[in-house]
Amino acid sequence: QVQLKESGGDLVQPGGSLRLSCRALAFTFSNYHMSWYRQGPGKDRELVASITSSGDTTNYADSVKGRFTISRDNVKKMVYLQMNSLKPEDTAVYYCYAAPNIRGSPLYWGQGTQVTVSS
Repeated sequence: QVQLKESGGDLVQPGGSLRLSCRALAFTFSNYHMSWYRQGPGKDRELVASITSSGDTTNYADSVKGRFTISRDNVKKMVYLQMNSLKPEDTAVYYCYAAPNIRGSPLYWGQGTQVTVSS
């Protein structure tokens, strides 16, 4: 059963911007740390950005620092990834990931949304 639904992927020119959204469905969103991962063509899946369950701490991969911003809205059960100054190497399928802050709770992956950066 799908518990995370991503949206916002698109084809964009280098230097452009996109905002990805991820909606949590039937679990207690505020008990989960949220992350965005990506997997480019022929590459391993990598962590892009993460945010704690309260939203007070964020972390970024070095490759996206200063260009991407992760945020969340615990009322709407949404997590976002604002991506600016996009580069061709940002082309990937972007996945939303939920990790519980309560031991024993399940973790969740979304199905992914395609981002293509090309002129």
